[in-house]
Amino acid sequence: MTVSTTDLKITWEKLPDDFILDEEPVENIDQPLLAAALREILEIAGLIVAGILIASNMGICATVDSKLVIKAPDWFYARNVQPLSSQEIRRSYTPNLEGEIPAIVMEFLSATANEEYSQIEDYPPGKWYFYEQILRVPNYVIFQPATGRLEINQLNSSGKYQSQQPDPNGRYWIPGVGLFLGVWYGTKAERTGYWLRWWDESGEMLLWGAEMVERERQERVIAQQQAEQERERSSILAAQLRALGIEPEA
Repeated sequence: MTVSTTDLKITWEKLPDDFILDEEPVENIDQPLLAAALREILEIAGLIVAGILIASNMGICATVDSKLVIKAPDWFYARNVQPLSSQEIRRSYTPNLEGEIPAIVMEFLSATANEEYSQIEDYPPGKWYFYEQILRVPNYVIFQPATGRLEINQLNSSGKYQSQQPDPNGRYWIPGVGLFLGVWYGTKAERTGYWLRWWDESGEMLLWGAEMVERERQERVIAQQQAEQERERSSILAAQLRALGIEPEA
């Protein structure tokens, strides 16, 4: 599949099976934890169905002027992705050939990161340029875990990223995912800090597994307390009736 623009010829070709991918180490422990937490919420809520691909640090491929370009965002979400056979292992993702352009890509900034804003056009192009001009991803998210700063960039009618403003609750509606995205501060597992979270259309925050277990535990405790209070009320009422010479059973 070929797309021609004024200056670029973009083709969508599958990564060769013998292509050797760079194995760059993850920059810090925050990145895999943040990515896993975003996926966990969607999975528990039953929002990962057939045809949806969610991946972190997986290469997204495009061939630009006959040169292969691969960028591996910290997190991305794509729909209508073709399934693999039982013998295949997904090593990369080529939009338009294997499925839709990702609805959203995310980059989590480290202390020294700067490529996330790179608009370099020369080969290899910068991430911003690649997502905006080559892939044309509708939503490009840049998140700084250390400070909680969240930046949502959406493609406008001119095909350029435009920074979005949050709603009164500090959240951003993400078309293509059908949820709000926002920042939450707290503890999950061994990490305390800023997290990205999902909220549904009604404004309810979608929960992690541990949170759901805790909520169910609290509901059981409340139910037990209410049952105990009801037993105490029944006992007091029975004693009052007997003081009046009335048997409660009667």
